[in-house]
Amino acid sequence: QVQVEETGGGSVQAGGSLRLSCVVSGRIFRINVMGWHRQAPGKQRELVAEIPSSGTEIYSDSVKGRFTISRDDAKNTVTLQMNSLEPEDTAVYYCNTVLLPSTGPRVGNYWGQGTQVTVSS
Repeated sequence: QVQVEETGGGSVQAGGSLRLSCVVSGRIFRINVMGWHRQAPGKQRELVAEIPSSGTEIYSDSVKGRFTISRDDAKNTVTLQMNSLEPEDTAVYYCNTVLLPSTGPRVGNYWGQGTQVTVSS
């Protein structure tokens, strides 16, 4: 069993900041990718940022320069620092991880329940 749990989120005015955190727990052998997606009302879920176990972070064009993703492999956590928030950032944010569970036999894609971020103008 693998659990993905997000914390953070909430409501903020445009220009403000929020910090999202996610912890992955359970029977994990190796975490390959950790990241964040979001889904706004009436829109498809989209990638916000992700960070592989080795390599460079990936950001969507809409958040580059404003959001920063980081991970702590010792704690199996990933954090998304969101600055200069805009009303267009309003969405449910989902933590996502691609990992190999210790029970095997193959890599799987796991999601958190989501946390609401609301930015008012």
